[in-house]
Amino acid sequence: MNATEIIKNIEAEQMKAEVAEFHVGDTVKVYGKIKEGNRERIQVFEGIVLKRQGGSSRETFTVRKFSNGIGVEKTWPLHSPNVEKIEVVRYGKVRRAKLYYLRDRVGKAAKVKEKVR
Repeated sequence: MNATEIIKNIEAEQMKAEVAEFHVGDTVKVYGKIKEGNRERIQVFEGIVLKRQGGSSRETFTVRKFSNGIGVEKTWPLHSPNVEKIEVVRYGKVRRAKLYYLRDRVGKAAKVKEKVR
């Protein structure tokens, strides 16, 4: 057994069995575990998915939201044990893989069209 096979086996063990189906442009709620001292709680982060990158167990996604008039972006590993669940609120209709242009926009201009399902 060579090194790449060993790495693939380790990564396969770390992957989640079920991951929510979401794409770039979707509005999602990410339920993230937060440790405060010896307590653990779940905090919800709701925003638009700007990008998904990487593959297999290394895949990450970035979510952007506005908090008190300030844009906040957070990047999570998709298969992290700290991500409790991902819930899709709204499906967005976009034509590119990375939505970096939303960073320069505020208010109505930062909206993404909703996909009719």
